[in-house]
Parts: sequence; C-alpha cells; structure tokens
Amino acid sequence: MAEDEDMPLIRMRGITRVYGKGEAEVRALDGLDLDIRRGEFVAIMGPSGSGKSTAMNVIGCLDRPTGGSYHFNGVEIARLSHDQRALLRRNFLGFVFQGYNLLPRTTALDNVELPLIYKGLPPEERIARARQALQQVGLEGREHHDPSQLSGGQQQRVAMARALAGSPEVILADEPTGNLDTRRSVEIMQLLTGLRQENPDLTIVMVTHEDDMAAYADRLIWMVDGKIARDGRPGKAA
Repeated sequence: MAEDEDMPLIRMRGITRVYGKGEAEVRALDGLDLDIRRGEFVAIMGPSGSGKSTAMNVIGCLDRPTGGSYHFNGVEIARLSHDQRALLRRNFLGFVFQGYNLLPRTTALDNVELPLIYKGLPPEERIARARQALQQVGLEGREHHDPSQLSGGQQQRVAMARALAGSPEVILADEPTGNLDTRRSVEIMQLLTGLRQENPDLTIVMVTHEDDMAAYADRLIWMVDGKIARDGRPGKAA
C-alpha cells in the first residue's frame, strides 16, 4: 500500500452507518471524524449504543459505512472490491475479540497457524511463525494444548498470538478483557503495551468499557450517539 508520512494511517471523514429505514432507522455512526496515526494505542469508550463497536467494525472492514470516506494508509476503502478488502484484513489487520473465537478441538499452535494458511504461506514458515507468536505472548510449551486445557487468560493470549502471527500493522481489540478477571485483564494489557515497546510502529485500537483498561492507552476517545464527544489522554494505569 502507498504510504504518506503526513497522512494518518486511519482517516475517517463524515462516516455514517444507518440501519433500518423510516421509524425503525438507527444511526449507529453519525458523521464520525477520526484520525489515528501509526504507532498510537487508542482506546474507544462510550455507553451502550454509542457506536464504538460499529466504528471498530468499519475500521476493520467488517462493515461498510453508509456514507463518508475512510482511508487506510492513503487508500480509499470504498474503491476496493470485496476481495481487495479481504486482502487488506488478511495482510494489514489483526483481530482480538472478547470471546476468543478459538476452534475448540484444535491445538493452540493450529489455531494460530490457521490464518497463515489463508495467506498462502508454506507449512514450515506457518509453523515457525505460529511458534514465534505463541512465544511472544508467553505460551511457549503450551503449543499442543487445546482451549479446554487453557485458562481464559491463556485462551486470550492464543487469540492475540493468532492476530500477531500475520505481522499486522494494526491490532483491533474488541473488549479483549471483557471475559477475564482483574488479574488476567492486567496481564493482557501489560502484554499489549509490551508488544508496542517491541514494535513502536504497531497501532492498537481497543474498544473497552473499563476505565482501568483504557488507562493503558495513549489516547482515549469517548463516543456518544455515533460521534466523538471527547478525545484526549486517559488516566494513568496502576
């Protein structure tokens, strides 16, 4: 993809997302303007129905806006075909979800390796990259455990390793600590911040409802009614 040092990695202008029609119409996003630069760690918060998850889905090309413009690394997403958007997700984005989304009867190694199959990598490279990603998240030695043999925190680490294995430019984390207790949540956030220290160009966009988790980010965006109500620095993490 083309790269312009003055262009934010993610730029949204006037983004709307409308569901339904007439009296049933819901404006999940209502003229959203958002810039995110390479290497930022951005937390998005807001009340239920504020549009934060919809914004995440649009950023991740999992949903298409009704109106407005979205540029990723200088490329206008609306101009991309369905297959081109899939390639963008595959090659530039890594996803971490609240529910882990791991295959239940599949080892940690195989779960991490799976998206690399779709990238067309040869088996030796897939296995090496999957092992390296699991090592990055502290799961060396648990490559052959399936999810039932792992704690919730370890399952989320596998999900993060799966996102990292493809060497994404952006990690999109939707409530990554939502199913975890406080101790495991802190471990996951410390892992995310540690990954950024290793790779300062890694961009992280995280949706959360927890103030103490958002405090790990560099920047906090608070959304209300499909728009940004506040944009600034969060409080310090403990």
